[in-house]
Amino acid sequence: MPKTATKKKADQYNDPKHNYLHYWDGREYEHAAEELAIGRLLRGKHLKTAVDVGGGYGRLCVQLEKYADNVTLAEPSQQQLDIAADFLKDHPEIKRQLMQADDLKFEDNSVELLTMIRVMHHLPDPSAEFQEIARVLSPEGYAIIEVANYLHMRNRLKHLAKLRKLPVKPVDIRSEANKREDEIPFVNHNPATVVRQLAHAGLKVEATLSVSNLRSARLKQIVPRGLMLGAERLLQRPLAPLYFGPSIFFLVRKSD
Repeated sequence: MPKTATKKKADQYNDPKHNYLHYWDGREYEHAAEELAIGRLLRGKHLKTAVDVGGGYGRLCVQLEKYADNVTLAEPSQQQLDIAADFLKDHPEIKRQLMQADDLKFEDNSVELLTMIRVMHHLPDPSAEFQEIARVLSPEGYAIIEVANYLHMRNRLKHLAKLRKLPVKPVDIRSEANKREDEIPFVNHNPATVVRQLAHAGLKVEATLSVSNLRSARLKQIVPRGLMLGAERLLQRPLAPLYFGPSIFFLVRKSD
């Protein structure tokens, strides 16, 4: 995606009517499931620098402090950074910088840990972003990239029932009313395609997790969160090869 188009789309997060902090009200299970995944992928690791790319108001930056000495929130929306100033007020050492995922303001090979979570669903073509990740990531570094997964089990069953092939390319899941030039893209990806795109950028997948496997409004109403998270903890690794859940986490490193 051209940088100008990326910047134009990202500006929608500056809309005063869109408060991403409130988006997470009622999504405590999903947030905790993502924290479980990050903790599992980074267990036993401690690095000097971490950058959370497109991290909104800093939702996951506090957790990254457990694994890195210096954490930076790199976010394209000034409104989200303003919200982050309050959300992270007890963590003044976390830096906040305005920047795009396809134009990271870091030196080559300078970032030891990079996360990009809940961003891919806005990137129909992530090639420019993957090239930037490969550029800034150190040879010994790690990236965690989350993919909004079109191949989750419910979609597989729907396609099977209609005898339709699963798509290789990203699928725009916006309503017809929202498929406008001024509306931010919202796509789900085929994770196998993303693995190939990462490889093309010089990045290899070292570990995979299936995340938010029990995401269901009905389940969250009737099953205690503790039980859901206990099951989530057990399911993330076994279900990963199936791309079962709606969210796939890749642990990525530079190719040799």
